[in-house]
Amino acid sequence: MTVPAFNSVAWFEFGTDQPEKVKEFYGELFDWKYALNTNTPGVTYHSVMAPGAPQPSGGVWESEGGFPNYAVFYVLVQDVAATVKRGQELGAKVLMEPVSDSAGLTFARLEDSAGNHFGVFSVPAQ
Repeated sequence: MTVPAFNSVAWFEFGTDQPEKVKEFYGELFDWKYALNTNTPGVTYHSVMAPGAPQPSGGVWESEGGFPNYAVFYVLVQDVAATVKRGQELGAKVLMEPVSDSAGLTFARLEDSAGNHFGVFSVPAQ
């Protein structure tokens, strides 16, 4: 797996209560394919594969009405907890505390000081 540089936008995500519509729309528009990702128990998540890509670059999270529909970017960081803490010091609000999945990926969601929703994540050491 090729890992992008730290502190760069490296993932995107759609949260939706209409996952089939989202997958069909972007699949037709960009020829994206989807693979069910079962790394987070209790979550239905579909990884997005762009044509010719060696690995997924985003995902579709089925919300089932738990939160409003959204599209958000994620920044790859070395330490999610430290980044969340620093974000809070700069005025960010934590929307989702850091969580780790069964593959060792850790992620959190924040709202910046202007009210924009974004995420941060780290990958397990290789």
